[in-house]
Amino acid sequence: MLSLRLARGSRPAVQLRRLLVAAACAASGFLLLYVLADAEARATGSLPLLLWALVPLAATVQFAVAVARTDPAARPREGLDAVGLGPVRLALAAAVSTALACSLGGALALAVFLHLRGDLTGLPFDGAGARLLHAGRPLPVAAALTLLALLPLTASAATALALRPRRSGPTPQSGVPWGVALVACGLALLAYARPDGPATPAAGALIALGLALAGPGLAYACGTLVQAVRPGALRLLAGRTLQEEASRLGRPLGVLCAVGAAALTALAPNGPGGEATPPLGPLTVPAAVLVALCAAASLLTAAVEARQARSAARAALLDLGTPGTVLRTAAGLRAAALLAGCVPLVWGVAQLTSLALAR
Repeated sequence: MLSLRLARGSRPAVQLRRLLVAAACAASGFLLLYVLADAEARATGSLPLLLWALVPLAATVQFAVAVARTDPAARPREGLDAVGLGPVRLALAAAVSTALACSLGGALALAVFLHLRGDLTGLPFDGAGARLLHAGRPLPVAAALTLLALLPLTASAATALALRPRRSGPTPQSGVPWGVALVACGLALLAYARPDGPATPAAGALIALGLALAGPGLAYACGTLVQAVRPGALRLLAGRTLQEEASRLGRPLGVLCAVGAAALTALAPNGPGGEATPPLGPLTVPAAVLVALCAAASLLTAAVEARQARSAARAALLDLGTPGTVLRTAAGLRAAALLAGCVPLVWGVAQLTSLALAR
């Protein structure tokens, strides 16, 4: 009941972000149902197909966690401890709210999927989606509900883990060695994997995880470069702010770099994009678009969270007479520094991935 009241009393911008989470969950749930229907229709194994379908699910979960972190109802406030709403209770309330949004998306995905198959009110669109969704075969209800339950369960658990009280977090640079090691392991696995085997999506997941771990260190290094070589007040403000925000922006930034590297690899003239079979059949392009949108939305949401965290410092600078143009220029300088650091990284990972696939 507390989660429902907090959700109902939120501002329109917060409600819009929750609706976007529900829409992303609906798209991921539809993709999981398509994989289930395709697995029922084919005689061979469908494990690689399921592993590829988990990639949009992971991107959706990351977006849901990013939205939960920006929810004002999840932030501890003075006086809430007296009524039993400490950090742990607020984290659990945010997890329940995330589960509700994901469940709404899963229910919408199931309704649309059954409608396109003609299981509810006949075949729409002259039966255009009946063959794609294997309408001639029965859909196992228990398996469908189990797959759809993955979204709210995973997203709520990840939200509770991300919002749990922490005494001291790791430094941004601490994840760089592990990230480099995971990227190297992913490239090595990709070099020996069969294109249609389960090792290929596993290798991609290792590369993405490695870039996500190294992302905070990359953002911190960009902040260091901004204030290098006799910096003025503007570069000091931009660089140190970027260093403070590295832990928030780094992981979604690393995931977005992984998406960009995968896109460059697939679109390369000599890359695997034109030769290999699409991993998810006709839904490969929509799934790729969903992953890219979720990664970009997660980074933008993390930027909103960082802006909320430095609102007090921004107000103090304005009270001291700092012009608004200085703050906007510093924000543009931070964005330019991140872009300058990420573009070579994306290009390098794409080149290494292309070499691993062209063995």
